[in-house]
Amino acid sequence: MSNFITVNTSRAPSPAGHYVQAKLAGQHLYISGQLPIRPAGEPLADDSFESQAGQAIDNMLAVLKAAGGTPADLVRVTAYIVGVSNWPRFNQVYAGRLGDARPARTVVPVPELHYGYLVEVDAIAVLEKNPSAQRAENNSD
Repeated sequence: MSNFITVNTSRAPSPAGHYVQAKLAGQHLYISGQLPIRPAGEPLADDSFESQAGQAIDNMLAVLKAAGGTPADLVRVTAYIVGVSNWPRFNQVYAGRLGDARPARTVVPVPELHYGYLVEVDAIAVLEKNPSAQRAENNSD
């Protein structure tokens, strides 16, 4: 029997496959790749790169918050972006969303992403041990 807690929030899109939004393993939160999809499921594939990047990051942050975390708790973020030329644009949106938080980060230029999206982000956070993290199980706020 595992002690993993599934994190789920209606403030990020529901998983479209065989995975969860995030898993809390002890104090470590593993956030699945977040695409530029609004929480209600509307895709942003035809929107600008900046709009898509902002939505993907907002989804990641919503899952983090549902687990009781803040951007300061992020230790690692990986971003997959279509086109290396979008790197400076991603960096600008990312810095605006994360503020003073500066987790370790990798940006991976890729030729394409699922459904024609231009960006996907996933993350790992370490949360302080506190009761608010335990409410992440079946959280649907």
